[in-house]
Amino acid sequence: MIRLSALLTLLVLAMTGASGAATDWPLWKSYVADFMDNQIRVIDHDGGDRTTSEAQSYAMFFALVADDRTHFDGLLRWAEVNLASGDLTAHLPAWSWGRGKNNQWSVLDSNSAADADVWMAYTLLEAGQAWNEPRYTQLGTALAKRIATQEVFQVPGFGPVLLPGANGFRTANSYRLNASYLPPQLFLRLAHELPDGPWGEIATHIPDLVNDSAPHGFVTDWIDFKSGGFTPSAVGSYDAIRVYLWAGMLDPATPGRDAILKTLSGMAHYLHSNPIPPAKVRQDGSVEDPKGPVGFSAALLPYLAALGEKELEDAQTSRVRAEFDAKSGLYGKPPKYYDQNLALFALGWTERRFWFDSQGNLKLAWKH
Repeated sequence: MIRLSALLTLLVLAMTGASGAATDWPLWKSYVADFMDNQIRVIDHDGGDRTTSEAQSYAMFFALVADDRTHFDGLLRWAEVNLASGDLTAHLPAWSWGRGKNNQWSVLDSNSAADADVWMAYTLLEAGQAWNEPRYTQLGTALAKRIATQEVFQVPGFGPVLLPGANGFRTANSYRLNASYLPPQLFLRLAHELPDGPWGEIATHIPDLVNDSAPHGFVTDWIDFKSGGFTPSAVGSYDAIRVYLWAGMLDPATPGRDAILKTLSGMAHYLHSNPIPPAKVRQDGSVEDPKGPVGFSAALLPYLAALGEKELEDAQTSRVRAEFDAKSGLYGKPPKYYDQNLALFALGWTERRFWFDSQGNLKLAWKH
């Protein structure tokens, strides 16, 4: 059943003349109906109806892919007002907003989420170009510069890194990093747009960081740098699955692509003898939880395509299709927020609705 808030959203969009091109992407249309309210905020129903900066930034990217400027503007406006104190040029977005004490809706955690910030900056820059809107370009540039100032740090003996947030990921002699926060495409694009920033150096080090995060061919969720070396965390799961997704979507000519795919060989090897990707993998490569959700199968489609593993790709495609719910137009019963986001990225790419060139430029089907 479509929620009342979703119906209100559709009514508002009809009245304001939303871009008709959005209807050409049924999955996006279903996502809007089920996961957005009339404020144009993305709601994680399994997370206490909270909204995160990740949710808003991902949805802005999908709205751009769908040529849905009405939703793009609504998502941006809500994020700026509610997560960035009304000004994205002066504040990084808070990562979590929802129902707090005394039943009040407000920011729950004011710390930033660097991956969401990078996706938002990148998407604003690409939207400025695609829609010929200088305001988006200016806002994306300002946000990228703030990320460089507040979330990028020089690690001695390694170079500049993107910390997962502005606070809480660095001590006097240790740094906690996350490979899934580092889609190479985005950093290559930022390096071209803002050559004076740290983006090119960060991009150069991504293959090494991914390699150190995956000692047995499976990526771990976190990696710690201390005393000149990296130590992967105990488990790879919901964070790590995105590393395979970003790698799979890289253009074949992207610098470092082949090295990254080689590093991630454990997942393809596992799927040769197991029909479902694991939900959790330990640091030593052993599986802790063998049944990953449907979103994991979707996320692996570009990765398997990049490896030329056609049979494995077809098997995961079959699983994704089997989980499609025609009534909701989404995947899984009930559909989960994270699964839909992974599916939107993966299926949008496999359906050639968008792709990236070797320098990280976003290519949009509606522009070509």
